[in-house]
Amino acid sequence: MIVGRHEAERPAPVHSVPKAKAQDFLARLAPEHAAFAKANGFDGAAGQTLALPDGAGRLAMVLLGTGDESDPFAAAALTKYRDATFALGENWRDPTAATLAFLLGLYRYDSYKAVPEKTAKLVAPEGVDTVDVRRIAKAVGLTRDLVNTPANDLGPAELADAAQALAREYGAVVEITDGEDLETGFPMIAAVGAASHRPPLLVDLTWGDETAPKVTLVGKGVVFDTGGLDIKPASAMLLMKKDMGGAAQALGLAQMIMDAELPVRLRVLIGAAENAIGGCAFRPGDVLRSRKGLTVEIGNTDAEGRLVLADALALADDEAPEILIDFATLTGAARVALGPDLPAMFTHDDGVAQEIAVSGEDVHDPVWRLPLWPRYDKWLKSDIADVNHISSQAFAGSITAALFLNRFVEKAQAHVHFDLYAWNNEPRPGRPKGGEAQAIRALYHWLSVRYGA
Repeated sequence: MIVGRHEAERPAPVHSVPKAKAQDFLARLAPEHAAFAKANGFDGAAGQTLALPDGAGRLAMVLLGTGDESDPFAAAALTKYRDATFALGENWRDPTAATLAFLLGLYRYDSYKAVPEKTAKLVAPEGVDTVDVRRIAKAVGLTRDLVNTPANDLGPAELADAAQALAREYGAVVEITDGEDLETGFPMIAAVGAASHRPPLLVDLTWGDETAPKVTLVGKGVVFDTGGLDIKPASAMLLMKKDMGGAAQALGLAQMIMDAELPVRLRVLIGAAENAIGGCAFRPGDVLRSRKGLTVEIGNTDAEGRLVLADALALADDEAPEILIDFATLTGAARVALGPDLPAMFTHDDGVAQEIAVSGEDVHDPVWRLPLWPRYDKWLKSDIADVNHISSQAFAGSITAALFLNRFVEKAQAHVHFDLYAWNNEPRPGRPKGGEAQAIRALYHWLSVRYGA
């Protein structure tokens, strides 16, 4: 946690020691500390930590190896010292990033196991907006928690509960559409969730001044994806609890926006469904009528996420928001192209794309733009419906998915689609293995700058 200076007695300074400067730094230490560091092989390599004692055996300081200084989350390594209080010492390029890294490193998903009672503390560095840093860390924690929750404890109703909890905290309004109203108004969401014993639904959260600029977030909330009748192999189902990662991102970003009281009219739409297998499951070759009125031929039931998003996007587009952003764990093709760390970003607006990319660089939350290449749109042709929801080709799967979604947005002034992974396959400082927030810190920074807060 972050504490004030008046709350900390004898905080231990933590010095960032890049590998290239390690020898010079160690030469300035007291001889006994320099000898201790040498005996323990400390050379500033990334991830190294070394606690140096004082003459009374107490913690005098910690040296943190930061290698080539390329990892903005290096300070998270301090959180392994659970019963200590630290203060940032020398060589920290970005104290705000270090403070956020420390808080993100404290994250534990502890719903199903006991956790240690004690935790590391960091004295609030001078000049760091710790209120905002805490805000961001809290929202990242919400996002991670939702993605990490097993599907048996997070169905469509529980995802709606999470949205309603946010609404209660910040004075927002939530409407839930389900049952016959969902079948009539959002037929593709209803079709995706028809085979599950847990009914599908649409979450519609609104907050803020109706006259303010409209910012709408849409999240894919497929709480578990078997692939439907085009069933996935067992190995591909192991992480499918995270297929609602898009909804988690939308709720995490919404929390930051509302907590910061950004001067916008916020709307969050989540299509929540379980893509299960049963007698009511939709089939390959079916033709579904969408909320927009377009008929959609089903090429593969394992491409269900774009169907859920399309109906929600059509509703979002009705009021022509200034900014429309959707999030989804949508295609393996995006991961093949960019790997797990880089969310794919699609938009027709060059200015918005550049601004978001720069914001991502500023706050160490990268995104990478891919093109809405118009020549591939013909690959979505159907012989019997207005459009097929998957491509007839084996190429550019993330692009054709984005092109399909683009057909459901006409009025929004700017539409940005994110195809992301929402997961860390391996633990790193500040980024534990498991569910992850991606792109939302970049977007929060961008929206804060755009709307002058």
